[in-house]
Amino acid sequence: MNIRWHKSSYSNAANGDCLEVADGSPGAVPVRDSKVPAGPVILVGDAAWSAFVQHVRGV
Repeated sequence: MNIRWHKSSYSNAANGDCLEVADGSPGAVPVRDSKVPAGPVILVGDAAWSAFVQHVRGV
């Protein structure tokens, strides 16, 4: 399976604190640290991810 990762728009310009997410996992959002692409992936449930994003955006 070929997963396409997307870096967070909140990641800093110096490639420091970088979060990446991937699309295509039904019911969950894969999340990883872009500085360690071969490292662990955390699967976050859709509802929890949505709540997290709303909190970060201040909605």
